[in-house]
Amino acid sequence: MLQRFWFFDSLFLIFVIFLRMPQETVGLSSFANKSDLLGSPNESQVILNYITSIAVLIYYLLAITFNLNLS
Repeated sequence: MLQRFWFFDSLFLIFVIFLRMPQETVGLSSFANKSDLLGSPNESQVILNYITSIAVLIYYLLAITFNLNLS
């Protein structure tokens, strides 16, 4: 069960890392500014940073758990 969660956490992190774009790039940042779909761009950036940090922490904890169980 934990391995599935670890797998989906890994996919989520890969997806988030590929979605992150520099602020100079026009792509999704201009969409967020024009549509105001996600609220203010700064607020959505902070929320995404928190979610990414929590996902990375969970990934590390599960990796350590699996590594200790294998030995």
